[in-house]
Amino acid sequence: MHVDILTIFPEMFTGVMNNSILKKAQESGAFSYQTVDFRKYTTNKHNKVDDYPYGGGAGMVLMPQPIFDAVDDLEFKHKKKPRIILMCPQGERFTQKKAEELAHEEQLVFICGHYEGYDERIRQELVTDEISIGDYILTGGELGAMVVIDSVARLIPGVLGNKQSAPEDSFSTGLLEHAHYTRPADFRGLKVPEVLLSGNHKNIETWRHKQSLLRTWLRRPDLLEGYPLTPQEKTWIDEFNKEY
Repeated sequence: MHVDILTIFPEMFTGVMNNSILKKAQESGAFSYQTVDFRKYTTNKHNKVDDYPYGGGAGMVLMPQPIFDAVDDLEFKHKKKPRIILMCPQGERFTQKKAEELAHEEQLVFICGHYEGYDERIRQELVTDEISIGDYILTGGELGAMVVIDSVARLIPGVLGNKQSAPEDSFSTGLLEHAHYTRPADFRGLKVPEVLLSGNHKNIETWRHKQSLLRTWLRRPDLLEGYPLTPQEKTWIDEFNKEY
């Protein structure tokens, strides 16, 4: 996958994109990116990319010309227009399901805005997806884009070392992930559950499934609305209702 990021603050991405999993993904050839400073495309004599909104009002609005021209100048790696994602608080709330959908793409373009908003023609003519990472406002779209890119890139085949890591993540199965333990088995009197030390993989899998359901039931019961419970899961929930 290749990602193009349109931003007037390209330096914000350096630390995030060149460390940890994203760095390894680039080294392996599974992932690449470039930042594009769309301020360099403005034809405004004062080098501006924003202006006052028609009709009045607070704040400044990003002008269409620099962003349109920056997109026109992109190299579409696979000879077709890629998904162009506008980071916007009005957009679709980002979920693991959306990350899984985007992970199938060969190229993505992110537009990161600032100020009061975007000229509506950017939204109407360029954008294929509008994404929000939550119901709150940030100073710009860069942090949101980093979150989405990290979430998507780790799902690209070969990026994570263990093939089972991504499919078993919280939200990928519809449930929150179960608890994890590692050495030592007894730490300050706090012991690892015996089932995890038993070597019985079937019992371990059952325990983890039940713990995943319990954690979801306790912390995010909204995720169970519409979740297709099996007879065994319904029995466990009956147990939870009696115990908690």
